[in-house]
Order: sequence, then C-alpha cells, then structure tokens
Amino acid sequence: MKNISILGATGSIGTQALEVVEAHADLYRVCALTAHSNAKLLISQAQKFKPDLVVIGDDQYYAEVKAALPGIKVLTGQQALCEAAALPQAELVLTALVGAAGLQPTISAIEAGKDIALANKETLVVAGDIVTQLAEQHGVKIIPVDSEHSAIYQCLVGEEVNPVEKIYLTASGGPFRGKDREALAGVTKAAALKHPNWTMGAKITIDSASLMNKGLEVIEARWLFGLDPDQIDVIVHPQSIVHSLVQFTDGSIKAQMGLPDMKLPIHYALAYPGRITSSYERFNFMDYPEFTFSKPDMHTFRNLQLAYHALRKGGNMPCIINAANEVVVNAFLNDQIGFLQMSDVIERCMEDIPFIEKPSLDNYLETDSYTRIFAGDLVTKQAFLTQNIKY
Repeated sequence: MKNISILGATGSIGTQALEVVEAHADLYRVCALTAHSNAKLLISQAQKFKPDLVVIGDDQYYAEVKAALPGIKVLTGQQALCEAAALPQAELVLTALVGAAGLQPTISAIEAGKDIALANKETLVVAGDIVTQLAEQHGVKIIPVDSEHSAIYQCLVGEEVNPVEKIYLTASGGPFRGKDREALAGVTKAAALKHPNWTMGAKITIDSASLMNKGLEVIEARWLFGLDPDQIDVIVHPQSIVHSLVQFTDGSIKAQMGLPDMKLPIHYALAYPGRITSSYERFNFMDYPEFTFSKPDMHTFRNLQLAYHALRKGGNMPCIINAANEVVVNAFLNDQIGFLQMSDVIERCMEDIPFIEKPSLDNYLETDSYTRIFAGDLVTKQAFLTQNIKY
C-alpha cells in the first residue's frame, strides 16, 4: 500500500489520478488532498477517500470544508499546502497544481525526502536548477507525469550508461495547426479550448493552442534530463500516438507510444518502478495506418521560439516567460486580449524586466511577483488599445 498526497486534486490531472487510485484501492491510499477553490468537489473527494489532511487554498471556503469533514484535519493557506506536501506518512507526492503555485510545495516535499510525481512543469521552468539540485541532495526521484516527459523517462530506463544525443518532444499542433497569423488574429477562446486529441484543463489547453505548452516542456526537459537546448527538438505529430523519442549516440532511436490518455502517464508514475495491469483501451496500429511528422511553425506560433530564447538565456528568464504567460492566458480566457497579443506581452516582459544571471530562490519569487504586475499592466494597455481600434 503506497501512501500518496495529491496537490491539486480537483484539476484535470488530480481527478484522473484519483480514478487510478480508485481502480487500484488495494495498492494506493490517499493521505492528503488539496484544492484552491473548488470546495464542493474537494469535499466529495475527501468523503470518498478519507485522507488524513485536506487543504483548501482559498480561505473563504475553509469553514464550509471544515464543517463538511468532521474527523479529518482541514487547513487553509500556502503554508498548509507545504504541510500537505511534507506529510510524514506520504511516500509519493503528486504535484498537479496549476502554474508557479506548485514551486514551494514541491520544494517542501523534496526537503522532506518525498519522491515527486511531477505534473506541474512550471516548477522546473521557474527554478529548475534549484529544484533538481535539491532532489539530488535529498536522494529524491522526480518522475514526470507530462505525457512527453513520461515517454522520455520510460525510454531512458535501463539506458543509464548510454549517452543521449538528442530527444524529440512531440506536439499535436493543437486546434490551429496549419493556420497563419492572419487566421489567428481573431480566434476565440472557445475555438482555442477545443483540443483535437487531449482532455486537459483550460490553462494547459490554451498553452497547447499557442505552443507555449511545448516551449515550457522544452525548458522542463532541460532540467529533468540534464540536456543542452540544442539536444531538445520539437516535432509536430498530429496523431498524438508517439509521445516522444530518444536518439542515442549510436544513431538508434527509442519511442514510447500509446493512445492519448493522461491516465497512462499517471498510472506509470504512481506505480514506478513497476507496471501494474490496467483495463485502459489498447492502441491498435490498424486504427492509425499513417503517422505524420513536421516542423513546428515558430513564425506563426512565436511562443515556442520565445521559450527557446528564454532557455538559452538562462537565469531568471524562464521564470519571466512563465509568469507572463500565466497572466496573458488568464487575460485571454477573460476576453481582455487577443490570441496573438499574448506573445506580444510575453516578449515585452522578456525585454524590459531585469535579468538575473544566477538567481536565488528569493530572486525567482521576486521575479515571478514583479512579472505578474508588469504583465498585468501591459494587458490593461493592450485591452485599451484594442478597444480604441474597434471603436
């Protein structure tokens, strides 16, 4: 019986992880559940799984959650998230929080010696150097839950002594694959939220549509696998069956394949280092007679190019791009700016916010906070300009 803390239990990854746990109730026990503001779902989950600790991030829902869960310890706030991450009885912490909010709880879990099932790529984007250093220092494994990084991780099992020449992260291309900038100028959030292959939360779905998700994955891969930027390539694979590939120095390539279902990488991360039988639908080659691959269009989808630039620049630049992106995605979802304007705001933040070559954790946190304010001001100006153009 493996004890698991799930941070971000009410999101897409968290709910699917609980489905995996429920299907294997003889193997897993949930000892902590956290959510930001979805109190009703969190209460329902806690009543079913009976964890030792429940955390509701937004304190306005604390009384409601507390009253609904007699006999279960209920806390609220950022420090409570860190407590859930470091819970003594937890053996594995699934970090499925959205955005940079996952950084400090993940660090708390690592410092407490907990293995991490990482579904929060932003943790490594913001402070990958510090997080991976801490993991090595505390002897903690970071097992990726992103489908692409899980694929790379699986391809590398047993290859510890064999140098990697390059990895290929596959991208579906999202709902706007093949579109030019003119076509993207007027796209709606409803169109951007219609991913052709994957069912995900709103933020990551918009990131996928803009290719920022792939850019963040490139930065994440640099830290997970200790690679240089030139060793990480992105290829568009609209079928989303080949989840990613590893090329070794002898020229051979290993790929991990499967149907586009996030429960598969979740299942692998929870069961690692073994594999547990599942009843999930099986992939059939006859259903996919053709696989296609192409280069991403970095001119149209500039976010991927900006992410590569941030990775090569290093320092706090990936932190800047991540914070700015979180602000603009939220603004796009709230109809404040257009699809293409998201890249404009991100680029301006990268140009104007002070660069720090060797940041401390405090520097990262300050950069994150300052970028959000700066990007928010830019969004307000962009919205005003757009309104003037319309009228």
